[in-house]
Amino acid sequence: MALRDKAAITGIGETAYQRGATRPATALQLEASLLAIADAGLAPGDIDGIMPIGTTGASAEELATNLGITDLRYTAVTPMGGAGGIASIQTAAAAIQAGLCRHVLIAAGRNTSIAAKVGARIHAMPQFHLVTEFELPLGAIAPAQLYAPMARRHMELFGTTSAQLAEIAVAIRGHAMLNDNAIMKKPMTVADHQASRMIADPFRLLDCSLESDGGAAFIVSAADRARDMRAPRVLVSGIAEGHPDSPSAITQRPDMTRLGIAKAAPRAFAMAGVTPADIQVAEVYDCFTWVVLCQLEDMGFCAKGEGGAFVQGGRIALGGALPVNTHGGLLSQAHMIGMNHVVELVRQLRHQAGRAQVAGVEVGLATGYGDLGDGALMIARRG
Repeated sequence: MALRDKAAITGIGETAYQRGATRPATALQLEASLLAIADAGLAPGDIDGIMPIGTTGASAEELATNLGITDLRYTAVTPMGGAGGIASIQTAAAAIQAGLCRHVLIAAGRNTSIAAKVGARIHAMPQFHLVTEFELPLGAIAPAQLYAPMARRHMELFGTTSAQLAEIAVAIRGHAMLNDNAIMKKPMTVADHQASRMIADPFRLLDCSLESDGGAAFIVSAADRARDMRAPRVLVSGIAEGHPDSPSAITQRPDMTRLGIAKAAPRAFAMAGVTPADIQVAEVYDCFTWVVLCQLEDMGFCAKGEGGAFVQGGRIALGGALPVNTHGGLLSQAHMIGMNHVVELVRQLRHQAGRAQVAGVEVGLATGYGDLGDGALMIARRG
């Protein structure tokens, strides 16, 4: 509770998202960082904390050198894959509250054309060594293969269908079509989804997130300092991380349909003093459609097993009860390790989201999903 409304996101920045970028990840990360610093009305020298995100891009020391930061007081890394960005906000808020620093830059850069392809890249991460005993000998080397059994188990237990997963992909694509900085803007129907090729049963091509290039960054500052900064304050009201049940090997867990965010959500909601019914917009990590569905259940928007019905009928589209991924998400805007989810939530709460703006939004959330089911949740409000 000590972190409630003590930190604010004061600056955001992102590059153009694309495939086949010619600049390295570090250059994209630096561009996004400079945009976020300028958006906050700060100079690079005002930054005294740095937390780099992801397996590509620069270290904190490289960022400090290239940005001309001479009084770096705090650095940290949260190696939680797609949950790392939001987990870093928690760490940054704690460091700021402790008086260790004032303005923390959290930044990521990706270039999948220059870097190793996804299978090789993720298996350089320590947590993926945990799948070598059971999954790897059977040929499961890529995220789609590792997470497919989770979705299939959900289908067997609760009757969830591929057509229900299609509802998620279609709604998020509709939002991407409103975003000039989205890669995938071709209209999609449920029939298009169902006709797309199988990748790892039950995941079809249109259940899977993009491989894309770009950079995204944001600044976390002390809430009292944010009162006098350039942009409207976006207060971090509730934040938490959670990790799945042991063992770490997904297929060996007693319940493959429960993610780490199930543990984080009660803490984050309690810290913020709100319930799921108070959330007006949700930017939910969407590496795969089923991961969105499962997080909605685990956060309490519906009961376990009811996610398929919950996402039907336009409920998660703009104009529905809970607009989800109003920027197009990882599925259709770009895969930026969930950093673009935070950027979009800030835009929504500033009322700067353009054609995808949710009218009158005051409270929203963003989630992160780590590589073996780690979860992170931030509830933010317009300050």
